Amino acid sequence: MTHVLHEQEISMLRTEIEMMMNERRTLLQVAGAAAVFVANLDTGKLPPDMYESAEMLSKCLNDISEDTLKEALEGVRAEPVESD
Repeated sequence: MTHVLHEQEISMLRTEIEMMMNERRTLLQVAGAAAVFVANLDTGKLPPDMYESAEMLSKCLNDISEDTLKEALEGVRAEPVESD
């Protein structure tokens, strides 16, 4: 009986890992799309009441590791933007 329980636990763990990997893939796509959005954002045309939100998004993107950001951009098939 414990062998069956062990197999069920393994199956549940596999399912959970698969769900987490799918969630990670989705979050990478969101991060990639957000990075492209920020890179193409014309701040001169941004309404003043949106500055705080844009800054928050920009800070979150800057906190992502370079490797993760590259992977996120690859997920949306975007080229990294050269920073000054």
